Amino acid sequence: MKKKSSYNVAVLGATGAVGQNIIRLLEERNFPLGELKLLASGRSAGTVVSFMGKDLIVEEATPESFGNVDIALFSAGGKISKQLAPHAVKSGAIVVDNTNAFRMDPEVPLVVPEVNLNKIDEHKGIIANPNCSTIQMVAALKPLYDRFGIKRIIVSTYQAVSGAGNQALAELKNQSKQVLQNEEVTKAILPVGSLPVKKQIAFNAIPQIDIFEDNGFTLEEMKMVRETKKIFDDQTIEVTATCVRIPVMYGHSESVYVELESSFEMDEVKKLIAGAEGVVLVDDPQNQEYPLAIDAAGKLEVFVGRVRRDLTEPNALNMWIVSDNLLKGAAWNAVQIAEVLVNNAK
Repeated sequence: MKKKSSYNVAVLGATGAVGQNIIRLLEERNFPLGELKLLASGRSAGTVVSFMGKDLIVEEATPESFGNVDIALFSAGGKISKQLAPHAVKSGAIVVDNTNAFRMDPEVPLVVPEVNLNKIDEHKGIIANPNCSTIQMVAALKPLYDRFGIKRIIVSTYQAVSGAGNQALAELKNQSKQVLQNEEVTKAILPVGSLPVKKQIAFNAIPQIDIFEDNGFTLEEMKMVRETKKIFDDQTIEVTATCVRIPVMYGHSESVYVELESSFEMDEVKKLIAGAEGVVLVDDPQNQEYPLAIDAAGKLEVFVGRVRRDLTEPNALNMWIVSDNLLKGAAWNAVQIAEVLVNNAK
């Protein structure tokens, strides 16, 4: 990408939860914008969005939408990304895609800037944003991987409803009211909108995020397995995951067991985590200080606490990792990549 004083940006999925956060971050970060083009499906076209004191009208996304666009930030679903990303690239745009469409494509870098920034330069028009739950985990584990190596990761996630979109958020609110008022609970969205069976999320925990694969794991769980290996560029890491949806609005939480390849001292481990870019250590159990989803909501960082040596494996750690799934888990990671593209332009 050529160095310019300003860059034309398209946001695809502009009316969705991630798209709305991308737009807000572009404004807050004073991104060097020329023109901002807001795109969405036909049913959302015509929506008015306020940006820097001006009202912008959302347009329907088509293959012809990306002329004169430098960077296109996609968050409208994998099917749409597969349809439109090639057209955007052909038009000269660099696509930062926030779906599962290209993450495991060997020709597409899968990037968390705090972890594998160097991969951005390898793009051929498309850069993939990892899954939200993967992003926060690898950001927290990066300094440990660099210093000690990682043999095995066992992760259980406690994921916010906002990860399933605005309709799921509305469902949580409605169901909570229905339960408290002793009314029949309406179930229409979760756990997976495209599947026929629905479950109550209010005052509940659902051990299914996305569809099940033939091995008994969900696609969300396998994303964490596959993406972690790709991001660290290390197929030897053993990863297994259990992903659970809980009635929290914003902020994914994770319980992570990580077995390192060499011995360590706890003081050094905590110092490494505390010094990691984009990571905040909140770890004072004697004073009940540890990361909470409600505290991480609205913040850009990844928060880590409850760091302790495992009871049975001396080279292993247990920890608690929390981050806002719509920000670092999606919108902020994408905007970070866009900022790197701008800064590296020649």
